[in-house]
Amino acid sequence: MGRSRYLRATHPGPAGGLDPQAPEALLECLVGVSERIGRPAVLVAMDDLSAIAVSRVAPMLTDRFRIPHQPDDLPARVADKAELSRLCARWDVPHPETVIPQSGAEAAQAVWALGLPVVAKWSRPWLLPAGGGLRSTTLVDSAAGARELYARSAEAGSRLLLQRFLPEGPDTDWFFHGAFGRAGRPLLAGSGRKELAWPVRAGLTAVGRWLADPAVEESGLRMAERLGYQGILDLDFRRDEHGTFRLVDFNPRPGAQFRLFADDAGLDVVQAMYLDLTGQRVPEPVGGPGRVFVAENYALLAAVRGRSLPGRRSGGGGGASAGAGAGAGVAVAAGVAAASGGGAGAAAASGGGAGAAAGAVRPGPVRVAAPAERGRVEAAWFAADDLGPFLAMLRAFLGRGLGKGARVLRGVPAQGRRTARAVRAPRQRGGDGARGDGLPAAAPGPARRGAAAAGAPAEPDELVTR
Repeated sequence: MGRSRYLRATHPGPAGGLDPQAPEALLECLVGVSERIGRPAVLVAMDDLSAIAVSRVAPMLTDRFRIPHQPDDLPARVADKAELSRLCARWDVPHPETVIPQSGAEAAQAVWALGLPVVAKWSRPWLLPAGGGLRSTTLVDSAAGARELYARSAEAGSRLLLQRFLPEGPDTDWFFHGAFGRAGRPLLAGSGRKELAWPVRAGLTAVGRWLADPAVEESGLRMAERLGYQGILDLDFRRDEHGTFRLVDFNPRPGAQFRLFADDAGLDVVQAMYLDLTGQRVPEPVGGPGRVFVAENYALLAAVRGRSLPGRRSGGGGGASAGAGAGAGVAVAAGVAAASGGGAGAAAASGGGAGAAAGAVRPGPVRVAAPAERGRVEAAWFAADDLGPFLAMLRAFLGRGLGKGARVLRGVPAQGRRTARAVRAPRQRGGDGARGDGLPAAAPGPARRGAAAAGAPAEPDELVTR
């Protein structure tokens, strides 16, 4: 955040950190920030912990900040994986088969009932202690492993969930991002596919593509309607072996790859939320599907580990939701001026906004312009103060050989550039109007699941880096 060209000022958070059970320190901190800004500002949480904490102090900040309406502790309810499982069961939303064991013996029995391997999750991952070696999501391959994890429930601070493992593949991991106004009215929404992940098969999105899938979009819109959701959300889906999209995670905040869902005018979910909260008209989105998001260093790592970038081979889907990303903390946009182009200011902290209002009217489908033939790449090189990915990249290069590393590097967008530039359009294979995946050139890609949706469309011919 310190090197963002949109950053006007930063404000330190509470000295002792965020505690959602005792949000008084956050309230005092935000009052001080408001005094320094001198006028109402938009407050957007950027991670789950901040979304939960902000929602609990929001009623005391209505004259100081513009915050999405979030009654009934909604961010904590949807971010709690045990509660999400119950909500999905109540509303008949497809969800992986889940067991919440009440003892170590039940955990061991659940493993055999669900089938190995199983996915183990802590219901409230924001409570995990730092440095304890516990991860929010773990793949368990034995009954003894499940029993051992259950024994650490007190240390984890929340309940253990065991879920049936859904096999991964090149077209299995999808996500839905949306910004919603009052009564769950959709402002901007879109579905996308995770094509590369880091760590491979179980990490954050290294390469993602905006693809309009009706089933994913309908599920996301229906979930927002049932909750009467107001704010920004990020949902993760995995398609099972029968083709059903199952909701695996609900993040009440912007996702790490939210800039993937920016239309041709640069409008994304955060800017749409800003305009709505400041009483301005949110323009109809123009274009969008076909756009690609690349986290350059993580994409390179995933590619060196045997995966390829889009346009070469079909990449494997990632696994669990990243949940982190785009910075930690609470983003603050001061003033009420239009934010049509870039950031309307920024700051630091945590998760997105969730909200609810009873009696939501069923929103109509969110439609953007027809999928554009010319996509764009949004490339993000992670902060230089995070040396872990860089060192891992060096190890991967040395381990796999410089020759292969150099070939992979040539497929990654230029790093560190701050201007838009055109890159050479790819050569289409097949001739006579045929695409490289065997489909006619006029075949609609994102709207068709199966062959069209699974095959990567032509490589984008425009590069946009930040």
